[in-house]
Amino acid sequence: MASLGGVLAVAAVALGATMQRATGLGFALVAAPFLVIILGPFTGVVLANLLSAAVNVVVLCSTARALHGRLAVEMILGVLAAVPLGAWVVTSLPGPLLLIGVGSITAASVAWVARGNPMLFLRRRGGPLLSGFTSGFFNTTAGTGGPPLAVYALSTNWEQRSFVPTVQVVGLATNLLSLAAKGMPGLSGPLLLSCVAAMAVGIAAGQLLSRWLPAERARRWVTALALIGSLTAVGKGVTALW
Repeated sequence: MASLGGVLAVAAVALGATMQRATGLGFALVAAPFLVIILGPFTGVVLANLLSAAVNVVVLCSTARALHGRLAVEMILGVLAAVPLGAWVVTSLPGPLLLIGVGSITAASVAWVARGNPMLFLRRRGGPLLSGFTSGFFNTTAGTGGPPLAVYALSTNWEQRSFVPTVQVVGLATNLLSLAAKGMPGLSGPLLLSCVAAMAVGIAAGQLLSRWLPAERARRWVTALALIGSLTAVGKGVTALW
């Protein structure tokens, strides 16, 4: 844990937890790349899933009053349908090309909506189910489940106060399904404890940040995080092709 890489990983966990509490998204987008570099692809992603699930629970505990239960259930049904398909696709198609494709589609969608062009079909009855399916599929194949939920929020003018707890429930379901499918590897005790402590600090900082963060600015941060996650997936795919 004394290494520079370990320090950066812990700092990324703290920053990711701050963003997750303040905006509803951001933990995996910020922390996962560093954890993957330090621990390798499998262990890094699994640890990111584990910590993200813990962040989901803690954030939900302080925001649950604004939870949109019906919307969360519809999205989780989409996630449940998508995870097996995503797992099959991952084992059937070249990983780098899949990352590039998924990331490019999501980045284009985020950019389209951010310019003020909502995807009106998401406002229809099946919109939450489709968004949950897309999120579950992208999470399984590229580790970027947040951007599709951000696209749904931007397209439907979803209130930030309700968005935060609802996506925690959806994210928790997705992370638990991912952990169940992949299992738990051996983890370094000092690193795990340091990450848990950093996570607690980040959540506390995000709690303070959320009190003065205007809804419009939070929406812009969600858009930025979604775009960063999408472009990260593309970058991972391009790098893997070299």
